[in-house]
Amino acid sequence: MVKLNVNPTRMELTRLKKQLTTASRGHKLLKDKQDELMRRFILLVRKTNEMRGEVEEELQQAMKNFSVADALLNDKYIEELLAVPKERVTLDVIEKDVMSVKVPVMNFQHDSDLADGPLEYGFLNSNDELDQSIKRFTKVLPKLLELTEIEKTCQLMAKEIEKTRRRVNALEYMTIPQLEETIYFIQMKLEENERAEVTRMIKVKNMGTT
Repeated sequence: MVKLNVNPTRMELTRLKKQLTTASRGHKLLKDKQDELMRRFILLVRKTNEMRGEVEEELQQAMKNFSVADALLNDKYIEELLAVPKERVTLDVIEKDVMSVKVPVMNFQHDSDLADGPLEYGFLNSNDELDQSIKRFTKVLPKLLELTEIEKTCQLMAKEIEKTRRRVNALEYMTIPQLEETIYFIQMKLEENERAEVTRMIKVKNMGTT
């Protein structure tokens, strides 16, 4: 490790010791932050995987129902049926602070009773597969929106973890070792100067007594 290019003086030694104390304290705080971020990140990833499995299974079933309906029904009828949505979904995005990470909070406004309510189209040209498909898509919508929020939070936390990790490593493997080596060098240099000064004074004293 290359030491810092400083003058080996007591003033410089005091300054570097203060820097080392600050760097060591900063390293501990960042390491604690990194550990807590990792803990929360792992919990979110587990929740994401669980929710993703549920959402994907529901979507697959909905797509199977829709594929069968599409094969049996007139394409123009399905197109007209789905052209105008039954419900409007609004989204408000705000931010909250999680360990210095600005993560989104997505507030979705939608009819919570939509999945249980009657489908607003005629049943004459429809079939059960289409009905089931639309109901499944409607039912999975809230989970899909929640999954979107959690996955975005995971992405932002992963970036912050990586940034924190780089700062921790920079302090641990570069800044702190450089300061420690430079402090050691100055201490050795000062002790060497003191010994040289003592030796000089002894010689001067001996010359005065002869």
